[in-house]
Amino acid sequence: MTTYTLGDFDFALPSELIAQHPAAERSSSRLLDGTGPQPADRIFRDLPGLLAPGDLIVFNDTQVVKARLFGGKPSGGRLELLVERVLGEREVAAHMKVSRKPPVGTVLHMDGGFTATLLGRWPDADGPLFRLAFSDEPHDLMARHGHVPLPPYITHEDTAEDERRYQTVFAARPGAVAAPTASLHFDQGVLDALAERGVQRATVTLHVGAGTFQPVKTEDLAQHRMHSEWYEVPEATQAAIQAARARGGRIVAAGTTTVRTLESWARSGQASGDTDIFITPGFDFQVVDLLVTNFHLPKSTLMMLVSALAGHAKVMALYRHAIAQRYRFFSYGDAMLLQRAEAA
Repeated sequence: MTTYTLGDFDFALPSELIAQHPAAERSSSRLLDGTGPQPADRIFRDLPGLLAPGDLIVFNDTQVVKARLFGGKPSGGRLELLVERVLGEREVAAHMKVSRKPPVGTVLHMDGGFTATLLGRWPDADGPLFRLAFSDEPHDLMARHGHVPLPPYITHEDTAEDERRYQTVFAARPGAVAAPTASLHFDQGVLDALAERGVQRATVTLHVGAGTFQPVKTEDLAQHRMHSEWYEVPEATQAAIQAARARGGRIVAAGTTTVRTLESWARSGQASGDTDIFITPGFDFQVVDLLVTNFHLPKSTLMMLVSALAGHAKVMALYRHAIAQRYRFFSYGDAMLLQRAEAA
């Protein structure tokens, strides 16, 4: 088996191909069909015709919350919180961006008139996140005073467009700080066309964390530690997968977060919980046959995941094609359709 290092997932991306805004219409994005021997350039609304009656497409129904909050220390210094997880009635775990970390017990005065008291680190004394107690219910405070947590490569401040478009049309369960971006392309017209085609639909939940943008810093991939995210595979979705398999249908994952959820469930046997699964070439896929995904950052864990699914050489060739054909990259960019290598 080939051993891959970090440099094997690098590529040169012209900065002007990083999409800063979404396409005018969700399903008008381009779709690179990578399921055949040669890449095929399509439009996203062509997707239903590329699937077969009896296939099952699985979506991540997480909802992005306005998790970016601004405030100040008692000394007057400004800070930013990015809420990663709501822990209880008023407690949260959050990233903190500040010039000098305040001591435990500090009461932070947040924009909007509420307070956040620093309780310590999370999930333990050496954890990467901060545990804070808000003066009111966190989801309500974020809805009223928060900002859309746009990815670091989107350079503008969040706007009303982002509030509307950095969210899927079927988002139902609040908790993500990053969108399941492959699903941003689906609109009601595409969903209706899938149903008319005879493609079944199911959902899972994985609350995407900010760690999805965490860079891999070691050449040896085995040294990288993934962030942990909460997931759930409902009983109805488990039954839908079994029914699809029984009729010979394929399992189509809408996005890498759906892949991580389904394969975590298959590997652990646990229908819900935390997962830090790290999918790299050589991974034994047990559920997913096809993947709808966006174009990912060089050297990212998501590049490793798609390479594990479709084959490293195949994915790198598709990326070269996408760059040559001026596809738009990352969260607001275009999409691609990949097939599991051994099923090709």
